Amino acid sequence: MAARIEDYALVGDGRTAALISRAGSVDWLCFPRFDAAALFAGLLGTDDHGFWQLGPVAPHAETTRAYSDGTLILETRHRTHEGEVKVTDFMPAEDGSHLIRLVEGLSGKVAMRTELAVRFDYGLAVPWVSRSELDDLRMISGPHKVVLRTNVPLRGSHRQTTVSEFTVHEGETVRFVLSYGPSHEDDPPPVEPRRVLAATARFWRDWSHHCARGTPWDDILKRSLLTLKALIYRPTGGIVAAPTTSLPEQLGGVRNWDYRFCWLRDSTFTLLALMDSGYIEEARAWRDWLTRAVAGNPQQAHILYGIAGERLLPEIELDWLPGYEGSKPVRVGNAAIEQFQLDVYGEVFDALYQARQRGMPEDREGFRVGRALMNHLDRVWREPDEGIWEVRGGRKHFVHSKVMAWVAYDRAIRSWEAICEAGAAISPSGRRLPDPPLAAWRATRDEIHAEVCERGFDRELNSFVQFYGSKDLDASLLLMAHMGFLPQDDPRVVGTVEAIGRHLMRDGFILRYETHDQATDGLPGGEGAFLPCSFWYADNLIGLGRREEARALIERLIGICNDVGLVSEEYDVQAKRQVGNFPQAFTHVALVNTILNYSRTEGPARERGGAESGSPGKGPAEAHVAASPAL
Repeated sequence: MAARIEDYALVGDGRTAALISRAGSVDWLCFPRFDAAALFAGLLGTDDHGFWQLGPVAPHAETTRAYSDGTLILETRHRTHEGEVKVTDFMPAEDGSHLIRLVEGLSGKVAMRTELAVRFDYGLAVPWVSRSELDDLRMISGPHKVVLRTNVPLRGSHRQTTVSEFTVHEGETVRFVLSYGPSHEDDPPPVEPRRVLAATARFWRDWSHHCARGTPWDDILKRSLLTLKALIYRPTGGIVAAPTTSLPEQLGGVRNWDYRFCWLRDSTFTLLALMDSGYIEEARAWRDWLTRAVAGNPQQAHILYGIAGERLLPEIELDWLPGYEGSKPVRVGNAAIEQFQLDVYGEVFDALYQARQRGMPEDREGFRVGRALMNHLDRVWREPDEGIWEVRGGRKHFVHSKVMAWVAYDRAIRSWEAICEAGAAISPSGRRLPDPPLAAWRATRDEIHAEVCERGFDRELNSFVQFYGSKDLDASLLLMAHMGFLPQDDPRVVGTVEAIGRHLMRDGFILRYETHDQATDGLPGGEGAFLPCSFWYADNLIGLGRREEARALIERLIGICNDVGLVSEEYDVQAKRQVGNFPQAFTHVALVNTILNYSRTEGPARERGGAESGSPGKGPAEAHVAASPAL
């Protein structure tokens, strides 16, 4: 049985990542990419589906762990009555696919044991095991191959696993290097563990040294940014929502999704978290990935893509895996790719606008892609959609979706005005870029604004609602002021924040929405509190001047991060456990942005709304933006 979700730590190399339990078991690893088939899938099943255990033989060893400061190198110390060892787990930041585990004797002697069960194709395929000419252990199945190199003897067991029992004395080091490569090629070249350990430490520390400082929570801020960096697929700049699939949103439930892909709506949140923390190169890579991903026929734009921009991500169920704590089905791929979600247009245009506001050079190809998307948005913004939460109960006129359509028009207008003001509307060939239909865009922007305020606000509830005609609340409405749709102190926004606090808060955490209505959701009820929504609620408290309440909520949210600073998508307030895919980029992004909002006079929420640039036009929407208070 897998450990609790919060008992895992993450190591990664910018291409993939492994989850290692507090007990020293690698229960999840996909080589060579985040979205490849796992060779350790014990996280979603049993030991029969792949794992790599490394720990002391003594049953009651004292164990502590922490990341080496400013890195993604995990150090676990085991102390027994005979001595103490340190296990260092990491994946080199260099090219290649390697997981390295070093056992160093610190004092006395410690008897250790390791057991390795490689099971390719998500636990389905037991590999053929042999010895190479150099006595390395080679494991092959179909196109896949891993090679284990170590300086201790290995033997096979009756469980079709590889076992080694050894004793480490003070000053000794035992090394294990697991390397991946295609089965039809030569074995992956060996690496020298100490050299790549030093190089990996320098890589992470050089990067994290530039992290924003001066907040009340600098340590968790740095750890969240390191986690986001680890979830960026370095070859393309795309960032996965999480490195896992099918960790349940409700223990034993069916809300189990594959998050090893890139969602467009994460773009602005991620850009702000990176840029406002000083990481322009990563933000530029994400912006470029975004532009490439949405390029093509705008009618074929998706809400999510593969890490290299893939569009075919069929959802299938792996019936041989019993699921995390019996949570079935286990899914790979994501059927939400076929959904229509209007809000992503606003996220795309907000992302490009925010990037330009922070000095990122204009992307001419991005301008052409943007014009095509706006032409498409003209035709579809009045249609119902599946919304930010990707409901499977049918399309509706979700209020958040309409607000984000407004954002798309608003940011497109602002971007063009900024381009003209800067004299950048001339192409490299000296020709002026064609003028967009600004008057029509302004008219549509005002039409959407009026419609949302009329049809999306319930006067009895004194709150905006989930969709037109609904009486239900939705935590996505907490983003309205941050997007500049209405000022933070508008009575309708204040009423919405208060209503969400009364009806969607559970033990101090915010739900996305009530899941009892299957007609809207399309799935059986029940899930944890959605952690990004809780951070959005804190952002609103900050904007309303309720800083003591906001700080208490931030402390509560940070308090559920695990011992190495990682957090999942949701929190089960009854079981007091993290649930959902782990670690979750969206949650860490929200954590970063909320900390910066609290710590700066003008935080990301104010900047997203556009308050810093004043009112670019004369319509009511612009006046709302200009009036937005500082957070």
